[in-house]
Amino acid sequence: MSDERPRQDLRLRTKKFALRVITMCGELPNTRPGRILGDQVFRSGTSVAANYREAYRARSRAEFIAKLGDCQKELEETILWFELLAESGTMKPALLVSLLQESDELMAIFASIIKSSRD
Repeated sequence: MSDERPRQDLRLRTKKFALRVITMCGELPNTRPGRILGDQVFRSGTSVAANYREAYRARSRAEFIAKLGDCQKELEETILWFELLAESGTMKPALLVSLLQESDELMAIFASIIKSSRD
């Protein structure tokens, strides 16, 4: 029960990340790159929160670790879409800095949880 607070904090943090991605997607231009990249980042960015919630409903340690691995995969994909949005000129890089930083921080948190779960 003592680990319930960090679990809830990360649940909220991943949900806030998803909401920030949704907001960012709403600000993309209505161009072909904006729509296509926006759809991709929308899916991968919001699935992090869904996978995190699924992880804590896992029936085994292996399933828990696998779902957290899915969170990492989705974050890595989301980072790629952020980079493409910036480097293609579809979105100003400065607008993505905090989302990229949060992606990196979440990636490190998931890596730490996976490592400690395997020990």
